[in-house]
Amino acid sequence: MHTKTIAELSRSLQSGELSSTELTQHMLQRIKAHDDKLNSFVTVTEEAALEQAKAADARIAAGNAGPLTGIPIAYKDIFCTEGVRTTCGSRMLENWISPYDATVVANLRAAGAVMLGKTNMDEFAMGSSNETSYYGPVRNPWNTDKVPGGSSGGSAAAVAARLCCGATGTDTGGSIRQPAALTGITGLKPTYGRCSRWGMIAFASSLDQAGPMTRSAEDAAIMLGAMSGFDERDSTSAERPVDDYVAALGTDVKGVRVGVVKEFMGEGLDAGVGRSVQAAIDELQKLGAEIVEISLPNAGLSVPAYYVVAPAECSSNLARFDGVRYGHRCDDPKDLEDLYKRSRSEGFGAEVKRRIMIGTYALSAGYYDAYYLKSQKVRHLIADDFRRAFEQCDVIVGPTAPDTAFGLGEKADDPVSMYLSDIYTIAVNLAGLPGMSIPAPQSAGLPVGLQMIGNYFDEARLLNVAHQLQLATDWHQQAPADFA
Repeated sequence: MHTKTIAELSRSLQSGELSSTELTQHMLQRIKAHDDKLNSFVTVTEEAALEQAKAADARIAAGNAGPLTGIPIAYKDIFCTEGVRTTCGSRMLENWISPYDATVVANLRAAGAVMLGKTNMDEFAMGSSNETSYYGPVRNPWNTDKVPGGSSGGSAAAVAARLCCGATGTDTGGSIRQPAALTGITGLKPTYGRCSRWGMIAFASSLDQAGPMTRSAEDAAIMLGAMSGFDERDSTSAERPVDDYVAALGTDVKGVRVGVVKEFMGEGLDAGVGRSVQAAIDELQKLGAEIVEISLPNAGLSVPAYYVVAPAECSSNLARFDGVRYGHRCDDPKDLEDLYKRSRSEGFGAEVKRRIMIGTYALSAGYYDAYYLKSQKVRHLIADDFRRAFEQCDVIVGPTAPDTAFGLGEKADDPVSMYLSDIYTIAVNLAGLPGMSIPAPQSAGLPVGLQMIGNYFDEARLLNVAHQLQLATDWHQQAPADFA
C-alpha cells in the first residue's frame, strides 16, 4: 500500500479494493516500525486517525467522497490542530494544545484526509537542516547520517520513507523546496496568499506560505486544490478562484518557454548537482519545451536581504511568547523582569535567539533605514527581475539547493554556510512567487532537486510541466532502500 501515490490509493479506495481503515493501520504500523530511525514525527495521533479513517470509509460507501477522502497524511507541527499538541519544534510550546484547527488543516479535514500526526521541524521554522528542533534532529531516509533539510524536514523524511501519503509544509525561504530536494520528493510553495496562513504559527509574516509535500506532481495538485482558497480571517489571503489543478495536468509542454537562470548554474553549485539539473533541463527540451537563458541580476542579494527581513519579522512575531501571554513560564521568578528573561531564555533555542537578536537590531532606532528599509528596496529589485524574466519565458528552472544532503552537525557551527543552503530558493519568497522542487537524476546516490518557478498564481502550469516531466522519467519513483 505504501508504494502507491495518493492518486493510485484514491482509486483503490473508491473502487472498494482497499479501505481507509486498512490503509491507515498500515501507515501507523510503518511509523512504529521505522520512525525511531528518522525522528520525523513529534506526535502520532493513532486513535484519532483510526476514527477519521472509519468516518472516511462511511463517506466513501455513501458515495460522497473526494480524491483525498481516506488518505492518511501528516501535518508539520507548525499548523494548529484542535485538541492535539502543537509544539512548533520548541520547548516554548512543549505542552500547548490548540483549541482550533488552522484553515489549511480544516480544509484538508473537510476533504476527508486522515491525520496520522504532527511532523518534526526546525524550531519555529528557523533552520535549513532540521537540527534545531527541541525534539532532536530528523534524519534523511536516504542516509541517516545526513540531514533531510529544513525546516519541513520531518514532513519530507516521512513522505520519502513512505510513512505517510503526503504532508503539509511551510516555506519562508525554501523550507518546503530544499528538504524536498534533499529527500527526493515533490514540494510546492504556492503564490503568497494562495493558502491561508490563519492558524499557522508565524515566523516571518510577509514570507510564510503553506504548501503540499508529496511523491508526485499529480499528488501535489490534489492536495493543493484542497488546501487553497480565500479566508476572510487572513488579511493576506488572495480573494480569487482556485484553479482545477488536476484537470490542468493533461497538456504537453511543446512550445512552453523554459527559462534557465544563468546565475544559478555557475560558481557555488556542486558539479554533480549541476549535471543532474542539466539532465532534467535536457529532458524538458526533448519533450518539446523551448529553452531560453535568462538573468536574475539581483538574485545574489537575496540572502542578505532575507536575513534582515525575516529576522526582523520574527523578532516582532515571537515577542508574544513571554511566559505571560503565551508559552513556557520559568519556575519561581524573582520579579517581572526575571520572569520575562528566564522564560524566553529557557523556552527558545540558540538559532531562534540568534535571529531575534539580529531582527531586533535591524529594527532598532538608527539602524532601521540602513538595514530593514534597504532590504525592502532590494526585495523590489528582485521582484522586478522576475517580472522581466517572465516576459521571456513561462517557467523558470534551476537547482533547488547547491549541494546534496550534508552530514548531521556538518554546518552546525557555521550559520552563514547553513544560510547559503537556501541561496536558490529565497528570492522566490521575497517576490511572493510560486516555486516547486521535483526530483532530478541522483548524484552519488543522493537526491537532487530541480526547482521550477512560476508566475503569480500560475501553479496550474507549474504542476503540469512537472507532471509531464514525471510521466517521461522515473526519478520521482525511486525510494530509499531501507524504507521501500
